Amino acid sequence: MRRPVIVGLAGLAVLAAATLVLVTCRPGARPPAVAPSPSGSAGIATRTGPFQAGPVAPPPSGALLGAWVKPAVFTQPARVEAVTSLESALGRPLDFVNTYRRFDEPFPTRSDETFAGNGRPLMLSWAIDDTRVVTSGTQDDAIRSWARRIRDFGHPVLLRFRWEMDRPNLQAAMWSPTDYIEAWRHAHELFTTERVSNVSWVWCPTVEGFAGGYAPAYYPGDDEVDWTCVDAYAGKALRPLGELLRPFLTWAAAHPKPILIGEFGVAAVWGTAGRAAWLADAAHVFQRNPQIKAVSYFDSNPDGNGPEQQFKLGDPPVMSAFVDLARSPYFNPRALR
Repeated sequence: MRRPVIVGLAGLAVLAAATLVLVTCRPGARPPAVAPSPSGSAGIATRTGPFQAGPVAPPPSGALLGAWVKPAVFTQPARVEAVTSLESALGRPLDFVNTYRRFDEPFPTRSDETFAGNGRPLMLSWAIDDTRVVTSGTQDDAIRSWARRIRDFGHPVLLRFRWEMDRPNLQAAMWSPTDYIEAWRHAHELFTTERVSNVSWVWCPTVEGFAGGYAPAYYPGDDEVDWTCVDAYAGKALRPLGELLRPFLTWAAAHPKPILIGEFGVAAVWGTAGRAAWLADAAHVFQRNPQIKAVSYFDSNPDGNGPEQQFKLGDPPVMSAFVDLARSPYFNPRALR
């Protein structure tokens, strides 16, 4: 495999500043090969802590780096191989790994145990079926079983309880913001009853929900949430990450919680140069907002998705930009202790 050429954050930032313009992909038009204009220099979420964040404590400086890495096939060895291959390309281990689990799927698995080795937290994106079913009590035994399995897992867990609850295609199952909050509180109470002490509760809607003004209504409250979170993609439009994040960061800055970027990515449709420049700019956005204490790349081309929804790092220059981010001292806070 050809090794990526390391360009450097400063060099890529110059490239970003020189080439980025806000663009959208018109039907039938060839997508541009450059990224959008770089995000502004001022930070928004500038709290530095200390934060009360549950058992997964944020680093006192810098940010943790994680990823979801889609395996070639969904077997336990392939899941581990996908993550170790990315770590080999980065020249460093990830600080945490994101994994997805439906309500009826097993936990923990062999890959979960591997990912949580050496004191690393596991980010568990946990999908529930229906908020009103949760609050009805009919699934209490199943939720208690989940709580005990996570408790007995023993490793620290960032639990994203029904992430992206504000997505339009989930509204039939979420019913309403009030229903979602009641389901969250009900599950949280059951975990407390089962004496689960290794979970940090992560609330994670979408940047679209903040841009549209409807995501904040789903917030369960500072007393219930350990980390605030958002998912952000340059997919159908190539917009700078700082612009995508601005409504969320403005909201999150008013809450005394560390921030996790639960999923971020730039789509293949925008070409190698555009994607590399976008990632270089993203690294600076994270550093200008020190309340962001963890970020997780979505390294995946989901089955059936077109190029506007394919985010695998892939091309050497794109990987180089991500390698440069990953090797920056800012994203290696544990190594600096």
